[in-house]
Amino acid sequence: MTASNSNGKLKVTQLRSSHGQLASIAASVRGLGLRRRHHSVTVSDTPENRGMINAARHMLKVERI
Repeated sequence: MTASNSNGKLKVTQLRSSHGQLASIAASVRGLGLRRRHHSVTVSDTPENRGMINAARHMLKVERI
């Protein structure tokens, strides 16, 4: 993803399990509100959420809404 838009929304989908990941990565996934594989949530496009998405980018799919 490129520059953030504070008014935008992002649809984040967890594609891979957080089991076996570093605790900080698993905490980022939980902090986004994701609970299991193929679960999707809509979050605001903020620097805080972008940081959590970036930490777990290898297991998430992100779409701009």
